[in-house]
Amino acid sequence: MNWQWFHRLGSPRWFYEKTSRWSPWVGTLALITMAVGVMWGLGFAPEDSKQGNSYRIIFIHVPAAFLALAGYYVMAIAGAVGLIWRMKLSFMVMKCAAPIGAVLTFISLVTGAVWGKPTWGTWWVWDARITSMLILFFLYLGVIALQGAYQSRDLSNKSSAILSLVGMINIPIIYKSVDWWFTLHQPATLKFTGPSSIDPSMAYPLLIMIFGFYCLYAWLLMMWTRLEILEQEQKTNWVKELLLTGSIKNSA
Repeated sequence: MNWQWFHRLGSPRWFYEKTSRWSPWVGTLALITMAVGVMWGLGFAPEDSKQGNSYRIIFIHVPAAFLALAGYYVMAIAGAVGLIWRMKLSFMVMKCAAPIGAVLTFISLVTGAVWGKPTWGTWWVWDARITSMLILFFLYLGVIALQGAYQSRDLSNKSSAILSLVGMINIPIIYKSVDWWFTLHQPATLKFTGPSSIDPSMAYPLLIMIFGFYCLYAWLLMMWTRLEILEQEQKTNWVKELLLTGSIKNSA
C-alpha cells in the first residue's frame, strides 16, 4: 500500500500551503452560519413553555460543549499520531488544540452556570456532568502546562500526548453521566440516533449553531497551527523564503 498521501498530510509545508486556500472559505462559512444561527435562535425561535427565554443560552452552551468534547478527541488523536509515526505536524496540532478546547470548555461551564441559576436556583452543583466537564477543563490546562514544563520540545510533546490519551477515559463518562447517575443536568434533548425531545423550531437553529461552531473550531485550529508552523520551522528554507517574499510584498 502506498502511504505517500499519509506522510504528505504530516508535512508542515503541505499543511501551510493547503490551508492558505482553505482558511478563508472555512472562516467565512463559520461567520455566516453562526450569524444565521444566532439571529434565528435569539430572534425567531419560540419561547420555551417552562423555562421562558432563559433556555436560549443553549445556542451557545450546547455547541461549545459539543466542541469541547470533539476537540479533545482531535487533540488526543493528534498526540497519538505524533507518538506512533513521529510526525511534527501532529504534535503542533495537539499543542494548538489544547487552548482552543480549554476556552470552549470554559464557555460551556460559564454558560451552564448562567443557565442553571434561573433553572435550578443555583449557579453550581457538583453533579456528574458538571464535575466531569470541570475535569475536562483541567485536562486541557494540564496539556497546556506540560507544553511549557520542559526545555525539551520532544519531552513536552510526549508527556502532553500521554496525558491527552489517558484523559480520553473522561469523554465517555461525560457523555453517559446523565444516564449512569442521578443528576440535575437534563438528559440530551438533541439526539442523532433516536427521536429528539426538542421542537424542530428550536432544533434547526441549534443545529446551524453547532455546524457553525465546528467551522469556527476548524478555522481557529488551522490558523493557530499555521502560526505554530512558522515558529517551529523558521529556520527552514521554505519559511525563510516565505517570510522574505511577504516582507517584500508588504514593503511594496
